[in-house]
Amino acid sequence: MLNKPFALEKDLDWPLMKNNISRADLDRLIEFLQQNDPMLTQSGQVQAFEQEWSNWLGVKHSVFVNSGSSANLLTMSVLRETCGHGEIIVPTLTWVSDIASVLQCGFTPIFVDINPQTLGMDNDEVLEKITSETRAVFLTHVLGYNALSQHLIDELARRKIPLIEDVCESHGATFQGRKLGTFGLMSNFSFYYAHHMSTIEGGMISTNDSHLYEVLRMFRSHGMIRESISDELKQSYWEKHPDLNPAFIFAYPAYNVRSTEINAVIGRAQLKRLDEQNKIRTENLQLFLSHLDPEKYFTELETAGSCNYALTLIIREPNQILYENVVKALRHHGVEFRRGTSGGGNQLRQPYLKRIVGEDAYKEFPKVDHVHFYGFYIGNYPGLEKGKISKLCALLNDLHNE
Repeated sequence: MLNKPFALEKDLDWPLMKNNISRADLDRLIEFLQQNDPMLTQSGQVQAFEQEWSNWLGVKHSVFVNSGSSANLLTMSVLRETCGHGEIIVPTLTWVSDIASVLQCGFTPIFVDINPQTLGMDNDEVLEKITSETRAVFLTHVLGYNALSQHLIDELARRKIPLIEDVCESHGATFQGRKLGTFGLMSNFSFYYAHHMSTIEGGMISTNDSHLYEVLRMFRSHGMIRESISDELKQSYWEKHPDLNPAFIFAYPAYNVRSTEINAVIGRAQLKRLDEQNKIRTENLQLFLSHLDPEKYFTELETAGSCNYALTLIIREPNQILYENVVKALRHHGVEFRRGTSGGGNQLRQPYLKRIVGEDAYKEFPKVDHVHFYGFYIGNYPGLEKGKISKLCALLNDLHNE
C-alpha cells in the first residue's frame, strides 16, 4: 500500500537537475560573443580554462575535451601507447564509457564487485585480481563518494600498477583532505549538464606527468605533433621526418575530440562558484541520509569528503513491496529518479557486455546486483529547498514494506 501524506500530486516538483547553467553564465558568454570577430574554435579560452581547472584541482596539467566519455577514451588510448595491451581492472558500477573505452582500446576488462559503503570497487578484491597482465586499475568515484583507501594507494605504488581515476561524478570530493583526481596517473572529469558543473558538453583529463600531457594533447587533435607545447619534442619529429610538412606530422592514429571557446567560457564562469555550490550539496546529502529510516534504507555510506550531485537511496534488504512503493511515491510526488544508481546499475547485465563475458557473469557480483534492483538516485543541486528533502524522507519512511 502507498501512503499519501501530501495531497497535491506532483507537489515536490523535483527534477534531477535545475539551473546548472545560470543567467550569469549566459551573460558572460554573450559578452564574449559580442567581441569583434571572436575566435570560437579551441583557442585562448580553452587554454585559460585548463589552467584554472589545474589550479583548482591541484595538478600540473589538464586537457579539455568535448565530453567525459572522450576523456575516458583518450586516457585508455594513451595508456595503451605507454603500457601496451593487457588487463584493466574495472568497476561493475560505473558509466558505460569507462568499460567501452577499455574495450575500444583492446584491453581485457577484469571486473570487481562494489563496497556498499562507497559504491566504488571493493579495494581488497581489486588487489586480489592483479596479475602480471594488469596494466592499470580504472577506479570510479561513484556519485560523489571517495572509493580510495590508503592501503590500495600504497599497494598499487608498491606493485607499480597505475591508478586511473574516473571523477566524472565527484568534482570536489576529497580523500584525506586532498581532491580526488590527484591520486592517479591520470584522472577524468565530465561537465555534462547533470553534473556538479557544466560546459553544456565537455570533459577534462588531468595529470602530473608532463610526458603524458604532451601525448594527451596530440591525441585530442588527430595525433598532430604541432599540438605539443614541447619545442624539443616537435624538433625531434621534424628531424626524423624531413620529408613531411612540419605542420602536418601525425605521431598517433588518434581522434578529434577538441572542445570550443564557447564551452570553455561557460566552464570558467561555472568554476568560480563550484566550491560554494558543493558545500550546499554536501549539506543536502547529510540531511537526506540522517532523516531516512535506517531499518528500511541503507544509510551507512561513507560520506567523509564526499561531494554529491545526487542523493543516494538504497533499500536495505531485497523487498519488492517496498521497492514498488518507493517508485510509486517518487512518481506520484513529481520526484525524478534513476534506478540502479550510477550508470544504470550492474554493467554486466548490459547487452554490450553479455556478448563478451556471457549471459550469467553478473551472478558473480551480488553486492552490485542488489544496488541494480534496489538502488536509486535523486537530484541534488544548490537550489533544492531543504524542506523538500525533509518531506521526502518523511514520505519514504512512512511507506509499507510488507
